[in-house]
Amino acid sequence: FWLKPLWPERIRLTLLDSAAPSRAMAIKGLKKKVAVKGKKALLKYTVDCQQPADDNIIEPKDLEKFFKDRIKVEGKTGNLGDKVTISREKSKIHVSAEAPFSKRYLKYLSKKYLKMQQLRDFLRVVAPNKTAYELRYFNINEDNDDE
Repeated sequence: FWLKPLWPERIRLTLLDSAAPSRAMAIKGLKKKVAVKGKKALLKYTVDCQQPADDNIIEPKDLEKFFKDRIKVEGKTGNLGDKVTISREKSKIHVSAEAPFSKRYLKYLSKKYLKMQQLRDFLRVVAPNKTAYELRYFNINEDNDDE
């Protein structure tokens, strides 16, 4: 009793719309799928392992191989195809991927690799900018005045 029912109004609008052939009423929840042809956004990320590679703690080629083996495309590993390309330039690993690819996923995989190599206690994955990650040492040289 508080609100006026809208059924008669809706029925009247439907009847008016069906009388006018120029305007078709859209069915709620039914949308036409329009395929947009064109270039997908290409995302480029970098993982820099300069510091640990200089100290011969990790091999960048092993991390590159780990990425190639473990990155999932459409829920499957080993399915990189043309969507994801991984390349290495000295101690930097470049990952180029089509649009639905997360930078956070690279951090997750890098941390997984460090854990596998038992280096997670010494190295961390830091983002110096929007498109890169860097492997750095933890700062252990804190002030110890108790000695």
